[in-house]
Amino acid sequence: MANWTMIVAGGAIAAYLVGFWRLLHPAASRWTVLAATAIGAVLHGIALGNILLTPAGLDLSFFNTAALISWMIVLLFLTAALGKPLDKLGLAVLPLAALTLLLRLAFPAEVHPLATLSPGMQLHILVSILAFSLLNVAAFQAVLLAWQDWQLRHKHPGRFVRSLPPLQAMETFLFQLIGVGFVLLSASLLTGLMFVEDLFAQHLVHKTVLSILSWGVFGLLLWGRWRHGWRGKTAIRWTLGGFAALLLAYFGSKLVLELILRRA
Repeated sequence: MANWTMIVAGGAIAAYLVGFWRLLHPAASRWTVLAATAIGAVLHGIALGNILLTPAGLDLSFFNTAALISWMIVLLFLTAALGKPLDKLGLAVLPLAALTLLLRLAFPAEVHPLATLSPGMQLHILVSILAFSLLNVAAFQAVLLAWQDWQLRHKHPGRFVRSLPPLQAMETFLFQLIGVGFVLLSASLLTGLMFVEDLFAQHLVHKTVLSILSWGVFGLLLWGRWRHGWRGKTAIRWTLGGFAALLLAYFGSKLVLELILRRA
């Protein structure tokens, strides 16, 4: 990795950590946090451009993909936080983004370029990354909601919990995230069905099965919300379960193939 790219990535990590540090102070201005996050996102994007785009094609190796997805999560977080007081999600989002960049700097992997991607496959990859990123934010929101609910039930709401939106608003936003994420995940499965030529040759069987499992979990959760008014602990558990399956789908096989078996 070029020295310039390392400097830019290091600047992004520093900006994310500044935003995280400010979040730990309840009296800090949310706009300071969002400004630091925005600076980090810009630097993160510049570094990604240099990392992902190689002369041989697009490099989506394990740590590159993790850094790309964390960048998408940061952008989604910024978009949501500008319209709603949801900056506390940054307590999970910002360290994650900093960590993925740090791992990419510390463990440069072999290049695995995708030189001959069809437009259909490019669309599939883009939609898949968006779906994963959005449902990742939903998982963070579910954890935050669980903490808020526990604090309120035990009547120990500290300053942090009191700074969050009302529980009902937090829950409504969770299901908005899941609804949009479910649509994107459906589109990801559909485009994969249309444009992936050989699941076995491309080591995509496990990813497909786990993605369908996750799709089913989120679909049942949305149906339960609509039909039976599921909420609270039920919604949190189903959200985290669905995301766990999706996490294994996107990174489980990639981790084994690239970092353990050393195969592209």
